Amino acid sequence: MRHGIVIFLGPSLDQAAAGRLLAADYRPPAKRGDITDAAAEGARIITLIDGVFFQDCSVGHREILGALAQGVRVIGASSMGALRAAELAPLGMEGVGTIFRLYRDGILTSDDEVALVYDPETNLPLSEPLINIRCTIRAAEREGVLSPASAGLLFSIAQSLYFPERTWEAICLGAGERIASQERERFAGFLSTSAVDQKRVDALEAIARTREIAAERGLV
Repeated sequence: MRHGIVIFLGPSLDQAAAGRLLAADYRPPAKRGDITDAAAEGARIITLIDGVFFQDCSVGHREILGALAQGVRVIGASSMGALRAAELAPLGMEGVGTIFRLYRDGILTSDDEVALVYDPETNLPLSEPLINIRCTIRAAEREGVLSPASAGLLFSIAQSLYFPERTWEAICLGAGERIASQERERFAGFLSTSAVDQKRVDALEAIARTREIAAERGLV
């Protein structure tokens, strides 16, 4: 274990980018028992970013509380980490980032917002999480790329899709001719240059926060 820091990371952020910010023991998306194991192995800081949803049993609240009781600093953000931090912030887990705050404040309530499918070998996303779709459509509407009506239509289509089927291609195909061709072209250009990856943004913020805490504890 490097420096007593364990970070559970998967499709939210590539490990190379994370490693450039902080040297740590990077592990795959957490499943039930992984937090307990990391604490037992001597971790002093555990940052939960990605975790499994449907492939295996997800991270339990009790194991996070158990780590906190042992004096481990536990941080959550972006995906499963944001969910658990929103639930356990009153009990000592630290949440970071926009997604955490949206869950904490009750603006987001469903796990569905951060769920996606990904390649377990490469961690590359194979679908688009609803929170990224939400943020991207809002940004496009704000910048005049999409009309409010088109923004609402695209988001309702995204919501109606089962999470593994959420891709920009499927969403735009579902809208079809209900959005004018010029607007479709503008939005396609926007997606290629300005799509919002909020999960990645929050994951980077969590790594930066982990580095700050590690420095305070003399671990880096």
